[in-house]
This record gives sequence, C-alpha cells and structure tokens, in this order.
Amino acid sequence: QVQLVESGGGLVQPGGSLRLSCAASGSIFSINVMRWYRQAPGKERELVASITSGGSTNYGDSVKGRFTISRANAKNTVDLQMNSLKPEDTAVYYCNLRDVLTSRDYWGQGTQVTVSS
Repeated sequence: QVQLVESGGGLVQPGGSLRLSCAASGSIFSINVMRWYRQAPGKERELVASITSGGSTNYGDSVKGRFTISRANAKNTVDLQMNSLKPEDTAVYYCNLRDVLTSRDYWGQGTQVTVSS
C-alpha cells in the first residue's frame, strides 16, 4: 500500500507564489510517474503536471511557464512550484502516483489553493 500526503496549500494574492509538496510512503516501485491534478468547484479534475522517475516532465497548457514540477527519488517526494498565480488556479490540488508495474493509481487527500485579493 502507498500513502501520499500533500502540504503547502493556502491563500495567496494574484501574482504570488506557492510551493506544494507531496510525500509518498509505503511499497513504492522505483519506476513510477508522479502527477499533480487539480479540481475546481463544478469542474472536472485536470492534470496540472507530471514527472517520471527518470525526470521527464509534462505540463497542462494553462500552467506552462508558470509552474514547475520536481521530485527527489531518494525521498519519494514531488514538489510543485507555482508562480504568477491567477484566480483561475484556485482549486483543490491532488498528488497522484502511478505505479508503472501494476498500473495502479494512488491519491493524496488534496490541499486547497485559493488565489484571491
């Protein structure tokens, strides 16, 4: 079993920055993909960014150039640096781990990010 715990959400003004962190624990296969998703009220969950265990990254169009995903394999952590935040970035952000061996997905409990003046 794998557990994911997110931290770092909060309230920030437009144009500000926040850094989200996610720590994974448990039986983690070394080859995996870690992702950040978000879900705003009344909207579907959308992919924000992903990073493979090899370091390849991918970003949603709405966050390209503003958000940066990174990971520390030795610590099983993934971070999301969010800059130039906009009100439309307001959502609950979820950490996800995809075990490549089993194709099983694991989810964190989510952390609220609110961008408002």
